[in-house]
Order: sequence, then C-alpha cells, then structure tokens
Amino acid sequence: MSAIITYKTKGVCATEIRFEVENGVVTDLVFVGGCPGNLSAMTTLIKGMPVGDVIKKLRGTICRNATSCADQLAQALEQHAATTE
Repeated sequence: MSAIITYKTKGVCATEIRFEVENGVVTDLVFVGGCPGNLSAMTTLIKGMPVGDVIKKLRGTICRNATSCADQLAQALEQHAATTE
C-alpha cells in the first residue's frame, strides 16, 4: 500500500510537491503553488511514468536559483527512492 509523500521545495515558486508512488511508478502528483498551467501539464505527462524515467528526464532542469519545479520533483523522487530501497 502506498501513501502520499510531501516534499517541501527549495528555491522555487511551488512550496511543496505531493506525490504517490506504487510499484516504482508515479501514480499521483500535485504541486502546491507555482505556475498552475505549466505544473498541471507536467503532472499530466508524469503520472504513470516510472520514477527512474522521471528523474532522468527532469534532474538538472534549471529555472531560477539553480533549480526548478521539475528539478525539485526529481530530487523528491530520488529522496523517496533512496528511503524505499
């Protein structure tokens, strides 16, 4: 059984990311704050993707403060993966 994970972001407009992972796949994703259109589109594209694929595609994407909402999501998923291995 999975649970919603909350990740407090750093250096971006979104204040937190809430996500759920089941069997290594992102099944739910919500950004709190930030640019609603862009983050809604990213959420739609990412749901159903394997965690490793999301990390590979988004890690290192820069917007401001040497990070971005996409990069923060990758970091959140890396942190989650490290604690579940």
